[in-house]
Amino acid sequence: RGVSREPGALWMEPGCRSCTCQEGRVLCDPVSCSIPCSHPLPAPAGGCCPTCTGCLHEGVARAEGDVFSPSGGNCSVCVCLAGNVSCLSPECPPGSCPSPSPSDCCSCHPAKCTFRGRTYAHGARFSLDGDGCTTCVCQGGEVECSFAPCPVLDCPQHQWHLRPGQCCSSCRDTPVPTGCFLDDNGVEFPVGQLWSPGDPCELCICQADGSVSCRRTECLETCPHPIRIPGQCCPDCSAGCTYMGRVFSNNETFPSELDPCLSCICLVR
Repeated sequence: RGVSREPGALWMEPGCRSCTCQEGRVLCDPVSCSIPCSHPLPAPAGGCCPTCTGCLHEGVARAEGDVFSPSGGNCSVCVCLAGNVSCLSPECPPGSCPSPSPSDCCSCHPAKCTFRGRTYAHGARFSLDGDGCTTCVCQGGEVECSFAPCPVLDCPQHQWHLRPGQCCSSCRDTPVPTGCFLDDNGVEFPVGQLWSPGDPCELCICQADGSVSCRRTECLETCPHPIRIPGQCCPDCSAGCTYMGRVFSNNETFPSELDPCLSCICLVR
């Protein structure tokens, strides 16, 4: 091809042919490739022999160490190692299996549960005795039951009450008070009742919640000689005068107790 070659020279020709010059003659042979792997990648550009650094599986190039599933969908898992592809299939137990396979790789079916003479499928939920207080579930041939959680009550235990058809106790309804009961004298006053507990200057009322609220009366009207009326809190300055223990009406005249020559008169001012 117009190129001079030295005796014993070795070179590559297109088409992956290895040529040599021997005694003035050119001898060419196809390149012989030793491929020590099962799924080699095609020869790189400019090369003649496939490479085992990676794998070619079902027309898809896989990198060294790549883990993948084949396109057949048979649940096998494959790995590329040194140009070789190794695949493993899942082991399926015979007959029933403890849980359903999400990818349907195995033909097994979860075990059913037999409980109190009835058969339940895997994953079935049912109530114990039909009261709704206990929930049971079938899991791989075993029945697991749990009680319904109950809320924490904010009343004393002696006020807990389990109503018919209920799973959890509740607080008894507090009776609505109809009045105020006084322990000291045993008298019960209705709600809204006003009374004075012995002191005319103190006034009490029975509240709607059964409690008693009391307030003292403040006397604002004053005069030099007020009249104190029994059973009345504040002295009366308009009814007359009190003088030396005696009560005189308005405009009434009377002799002085200290000087009989003096005459006094009760004037309300």
